[in-house]
Parts: sequence; structure tokens; C-alpha cells
Amino acid sequence: MNKLTYIICMIIAVMMIPSCTLDEASYTEIEKKNYLNTASEAETVLLGVYRKMVEEGMYRFHLSMLFTIPTDIAKVQGNSPDGLRLVPSNSYTSTQIEVQQTWSSLYSAIYDANDFIEQLSRKSANYSEREQQLAAIYMAEARTLRALYYFELVRWFGNVALMTNTGQSHQNPATFVQANPVDVYKFIETDLLYAIDNLPYATDDNFRSDNSFRVSKGAVMGLLTKVYATWAGHPVLDQSKWEDAAKIAGTLINSGKHTLINDYEQLWKNTCNGIWDPSESLLEVSFYSPSITGTAAFDPSGRIGKWNGVTATNIRGVRNAGNWKVIPTFLRDWNNRSNDKRWQISFADYRYGVSPGTGQEGVKIPISNNATIQEALAQDASDNIKRPFMDNLSPAKWDTEKYVDEANYLVDANLSNINWYILRYSDVLLLYAEAINEFNKGPNSDAYEAVNSVRRRGFGLPMNTGSSMADLPANLTYEEFQAAVRAERAYELAFEGHRRQDLTRWGIYYESIMKTAQDIADWYSDGPQYYIPANHTKKNKHELLPIPQRDLDLMTNFKQNPGW
Repeated sequence: MNKLTYIICMIIAVMMIPSCTLDEASYTEIEKKNYLNTASEAETVLLGVYRKMVEEGMYRFHLSMLFTIPTDIAKVQGNSPDGLRLVPSNSYTSTQIEVQQTWSSLYSAIYDANDFIEQLSRKSANYSEREQQLAAIYMAEARTLRALYYFELVRWFGNVALMTNTGQSHQNPATFVQANPVDVYKFIETDLLYAIDNLPYATDDNFRSDNSFRVSKGAVMGLLTKVYATWAGHPVLDQSKWEDAAKIAGTLINSGKHTLINDYEQLWKNTCNGIWDPSESLLEVSFYSPSITGTAAFDPSGRIGKWNGVTATNIRGVRNAGNWKVIPTFLRDWNNRSNDKRWQISFADYRYGVSPGTGQEGVKIPISNNATIQEALAQDASDNIKRPFMDNLSPAKWDTEKYVDEANYLVDANLSNINWYILRYSDVLLLYAEAINEFNKGPNSDAYEAVNSVRRRGFGLPMNTGSSMADLPANLTYEEFQAAVRAERAYELAFEGHRRQDLTRWGIYYESIMKTAQDIADWYSDGPQYYIPANHTKKNKHELLPIPQRDLDLMTNFKQNPGW
């Protein structure tokens, strides 16, 4: 269970101070020299590097939800860019506080990783033989986390400073320079290759007493696959990385150490209750707090299921805001949705509230009493039938009332104990198929099998048995297979934070926003007013976040990202 996270945070909090810019340290200098004298102490500090994931600017909110919309499948609720809709409507500026927070959180996390790596390098020589074996694993974990944090920096901000040691962080910001993104990717690659060589697979781990929610060899191979696929795409466009992506993903797949779990819905039962299943969960952020104290350091809980969950009022005296909304035309265009079980699992055409008949709280209430979602998605349905569905459909994978057990339930209006998948094995299978198709300019049998196994599971069928209902048509061209994989990534990974980065690396983010706006207008006459980003998204601007203006003013060698 993810109660471990809470215990870790209680230990680490006394050693940590928050950072606000990339030149500030996170550990107190006094504590550092007196710590990491044993492998046990090293592990405690390492868990503090993991702990950075649960911050607001990281996966608690910004990198999981806030920055990952708008896309062609999801948007923020409402028809104006005010308040909470400012960021997810692409109408913010370089002074936006959330941008600053994420930039600072990532550099703070990188500092902590650098600091741990440096301290462990100095201290581990005095460890026993057994402790040195553990130290090698801890070093690989820290380098994986550093790589992950840099991966988020380079793909969200593009032109960043490459801080490879703590000493650089203490320099005057006026001396910082923007690294070529290629150099950042090479640095990430080096860290991940080191980790692959030094980490065991999750199922073979006889060293760590508990490896729950911690990185393993398979997780690192999956992450490197994603790094290569992003490196191969926009804006860097190093096409040679498709071959690297296919090779590393193929090695992971052929190892047989990871697999898809049989039931797609079980993924959400697991993550909503802190249940770790390493067969498919490669990288997962663990959130847990028994109660809310109001002090961030002691509240390692997230916003999962609250901001992006099913709208709810009067559930145990609190609410789920449900600000994320599903775009109806995405559901309409979902191929073979009548047979694909993921379709109904992925969205909610209902909310929770007070029953108008009985007054009972927490009752499931349909969005519309006049029509079903299937009827509303029909092109010839009237606008009156379509209207309730335009701005009220919610993601359902993190339905707090359906999936969260009593033991993991956190009674709070804004926070939950639901975990967040950063990387699942199905993501790697789809990246493998994509990489083969891009490198060979056409699919082969391995590419087909990777996609089809994901689809069969989604249809509730045996994953290793061919199916005329679920499998892609044979003999697809390069372009047809590319389109099929891109669509499949939307179906399998819907609302899990991948879509915006996918559209960006494919070089079609702006075009997808404009096409979605037109699709909505063609479907529902009043629809455009509820798709705010169409009025604010600009090509060659919103593919990246801006460099925070406060830091840009200090880093005089930096140039702002295009369009900002």
C-alpha cells in the first residue's frame, strides 16, 4: 500500500526546504555532511528524491493534469478563459505562477538527485559489501529520477539549462546558458543506460526489502523508449532514434518480465487504492495521506480523481470539482466503440449528487434524462439533446465513488489518495509498434502483434489469440498504420496525460486543436463557445511552455521560447 509515502515524507520533511529557482538548494548543508553514512540512511534520502513527484508543480497536479490539456480529447469545463481555466485554455502568459512552480519544482528535484548522487559517490566507499550492492541500485534509481525530471523539463520547456552537478546550481543565474535539447537528451540517455545496467527487474529484485512504486530495469527501459520516441519527433526530429526506440522496447518485451494485466478496468481499481502491480505499472506516483493537515510537506496526497474525476456534490460532505471534461466528438469517433470495453470505462455520462426524489446524497445521476450518450452522439440528433453532453462528460478512470475503497478514501474537497500512472506497459507496446512503423516506413508482424494485444485486452478478449473483431486490418500502408497507432494511443491512454505531448511530438498540436474546434462546430451549433483553446492556441508557440519570466529576467543569456 502507498502508506509508505506518508512515512517517507514524515522522515524527509525535517531535512528539506522548498526551492523557488534553479540556483537554490533543497537540502540543508548542515545535514548533508552528517548523513548517508549507511545504506539505510542513503535509502531514506533517496526516497526524498522520489518524494519530489508528489509536489503541486509535479504530478500532484501540473504535470498530470493542468498542463496536459487542451487536446483533441479533453478540455476544461466552461466557456471563458477566466480563473482556473486560464492555463488549460492556453490563454496565460510567461508570468503565470503555475509555470514558475513547475520550472522550480523540476530544478529542485534535479538538485536533490545531483546532491544524492554526489554524496553517495563519496560515502559508499566505506560501506560493507552488501551495502555497496544496495548503493549501486540506489545510484541507478537516483539517475533514473534525474533523467525523468530532465525529460519533463526538455519536452515541456525545450531550451533549458543543463545542471549536471550541484556546484553549477550555486552559480550566478547570469552565467546560466541554454543547452541544445540534443545535449539534454544525450544526458538523459546516459543516465538511463547506466540504470538499465545496474537495476534488477521488479520480479527479480532480491536486494531491496520493498520495491513498491520504485523504478526497476523494466521501468527504465520503458522510459528510455518514450525518450527516444520524443527525441525522434518534433522539435528535434532525430529520425535515427526510432530504431533505438524499437530496439530497447523489443528487448523489454522479449524479456517476458512485464505483461498486460487481463482486465483493463482492474488498472483503475488498483491505482485508486494504492495497489501496485508491476506487471503493467512501470512508473507510478504513490499518493497517500491519512488526513489533511494543511501543511504541504506532511500531505503527500494528489488531486487525481478530484480535478479530473467524476463531478460530485454532497459526497461524504465534500465534492469533486470535475473540471476536466471529455470532448463528445472524441467519443463519437472512437472506432468500434460498441465492442471496445475501454470506451465506457473511460468516461462518465453521469455525476454524483443529491437524489431529487429521496434526498439521498452521493447518488449517481444521469447528465441528461432526455437521451443517452449514444443518442446524443448521432449527427442528426437535435441541439437540445446534444447540449447537456457538450460540457459535462467527465473522465471515469478515477471515479472516487466507484473504485476507491473505504481504507484509501480521503475525505477532502480537493485532494485524494489515488495514484498516478506515469508509464504503463501498454504505452511501451504502442510506442514499439509506432517505432517499427516509423523506422521501416511500414509495419511488420511484431508491430501488428504489439497493437493487437493492447486492443484485444481492451475488447475483453484473450491477448495472445487473433481476433477479427479487435485486430487491425492486415496489409496497412505506412500512413494507415501510423493513423491507427495514433488513434489507439488515444483510446488506450485516454486522459492519462500523454495526448498533448503525443500531438506535439507528431508536429500536429495546433492543427489538432483547430480540427477539434471544427468537429465540435459541425456536431453542435453552440459547441464552439465551450472549446476555449481554439481562440487562444497559436502554432509554433503552445508546443512549449514559456521560460518563467522571473527566471528569464535573471538568466540574461537565455532567450524566451518562440511566440512568448
